[in-house]
Amino acid sequence: MGISEDKLKELILSKYKSIREYTNEINMPYSTLDSIFKRGIRKASVDNLIKICNSLNISADALVDGRIEKRESEISTVAAHFDGAEFTEEQLERIKAFAAFIKSEDK
Repeated sequence: MGISEDKLKELILSKYKSIREYTNEINMPYSTLDSIFKRGIRKASVDNLIKICNSLNISADALVDGRIEKRESEISTVAAHFDGAEFTEEQLERIKAFAAFIKSEDK
C-alpha cells in the first residue's frame, strides 16, 4: 500500500468498524476495495473512485494526488451566492434546518 491508500484505509476505519462494513454500506465487493488498496488508487476504475469519494465526502482529485481533502460542500458554494438579504429570518432558519437534515442523511 502507498501513502494515499494507507490514508484512505485509515479514513474508512475512522468512520466504520471494518473495511467489510464499509464495502457493504457502499455496495462494493470487498475484493474490489482490497484490490484498490494493493494495486493503488490510480489503477482503480473511475466509477469505483467516484463511489468511494462520494461516500466519504472527499475530493477525487485530491485522492488521486495522494491527499485526503474534504470535498467542498455544495451548500457552501450556494451560500456564497446569497447574502441573506433576500430571505426573511424565518426563511433562513428553515434553509439551515433543511441543510442540516440533508447533511445528516449522509451519515
